[in-house]
Amino acid sequence: MPPRIAMVAGEASGDLLASHLIRAIRRHLPDAEFFGIGGPKMQAEGFDALWPCELLAVHGYVDALKRYRELSGIRKALLARIRRERPDAFIGVDAPDFNLWLEGRVKAAGMPAIHFVSPSIWAWRGGRIRRIARSVSHMLCLFPFEPALYEKAGVPVSYVGHPLADVFPLFPNRDEARELLDVPRASRAVALLPGSRQSEVRNLADIFIGTARLLHERRPDLLFLVPLATRETRQLFDEAIHRNEATDLPIRMLFGHAVDAMTAADAVLVASGTASLEAALLKRPMVISYRMGKWQYRLMKRMAYLPWVGLPNILCHDSLVPELLQDDATPEKLADALEGWLADPAACQALAERFTDLHRDLRQGTADKAAAAILPYIIGAEECRLRALI
Repeated sequence: MPPRIAMVAGEASGDLLASHLIRAIRRHLPDAEFFGIGGPKMQAEGFDALWPCELLAVHGYVDALKRYRELSGIRKALLARIRRERPDAFIGVDAPDFNLWLEGRVKAAGMPAIHFVSPSIWAWRGGRIRRIARSVSHMLCLFPFEPALYEKAGVPVSYVGHPLADVFPLFPNRDEARELLDVPRASRAVALLPGSRQSEVRNLADIFIGTARLLHERRPDLLFLVPLATRETRQLFDEAIHRNEATDLPIRMLFGHAVDAMTAADAVLVASGTASLEAALLKRPMVISYRMGKWQYRLMKRMAYLPWVGLPNILCHDSLVPELLQDDATPEKLADALEGWLADPAACQALAERFTDLHRDLRQGTADKAAAAILPYIIGAEECRLRALI
C-alpha cells in the first residue's frame, strides 16, 4: 500500500507551505497519498481536500465563538476518519487552535502527529508548551531560537528555516520593482502597509494617512505606495483618504504588490506581523506600528515575554527598527521615525547588512528539511538511513 498522510492547513499561507511540503515528500515517496483539510495549492499537488482550508479562517474571538460548533464538528469528523483509516502520519500546518487538539488525539491513538510552524510560545506567557508536549510527536520550527525551548520541554524538534527566506532573493532588485510599479528611479518613495485584515486597516488608516501628510510637508517629492490585499481593505483605505481630505497627497493604492512596493520603497511603515519579516528579507528600513482595542492591548502587554513585537527585532534580538504601538502610534512620532531613515543612508546600509545576515540564517531549504524530519515517521529511520535521507 502507498503511504497515506493526513494533513490540515489553515488559510492561504498554510496552503502554500503545505503544498511545498507535499512536493518535497513526493520526491522521496512518489506514490504517497495526502488527504484532510487544504486549499487549491495543495490540491494542485494531488491533495484530497475533504474540506477547504478557508473554513479555518476565523477572525478574532467573536468569530471563533460563533463558528465553534461548525469547526468542532469538522474536526471530530476528520478525527473519526483518521482513527478508522489509520494513516502513516498526521501533519498539522499552522492553525494551532484547531490542530493541537487533533494532534493530541491522533498521538494518543498511536499515530505520529507532527506540527509544522511553532506557535509563538516565545512571545506569550503561560503553559502552552506543556500542552504541545502532550500533543505532538515532532515540532518543526521556522526560527533558529525556537528548538531550544522545545528541547527543554522534551519535545522532539527540528529547525527547518523560514520559507520566505528561500523564496526572496538575497539581494532584491530595486530597479526592477520600480520599473514594474512605474516609480521613477530618482524619486523617493515610502511604502505604507496598514495590514491585511479589515480591522487592522480601520485602526491604522487614519494614522498612516496623517503620517503621509506630515512627511509630504517636509519632503514634497515623496511618493506613497499603499498595497492592499482585498477589495474591502482597499475601500476602507480609500474612505479614510476622503475622510481626512487627503486626495491631494501623492498616494498610489495598489491591488496586491506588497513585496514590489516594499522593494521599491526607501522606507516602509508596516503593521506588525509577517509583513515586517518580509520587509527585513527585502533589506528595507522600516517603522513597525500597531493599534488594537484598549483592553486587548493591556491584556497582551501583560502576557508578553519579550520587549519587542516586531519579528525583525525579535529574530535579531536587538532594537534595530522603531516599534511605535498603541498610544505611541501617532502621525508625529511615525513621521519622525521614518524621517530618521530617509535622512541617514549610512544607518540604512548598516541595517541592510544585519538583515542580510538574518536572511542567510533563515534560508535553510524549508520544505526539504521538513520532509527529511517527517520521513522517519512514515517509512522508518533505518529505511531513511539506507536511502541516505537523514
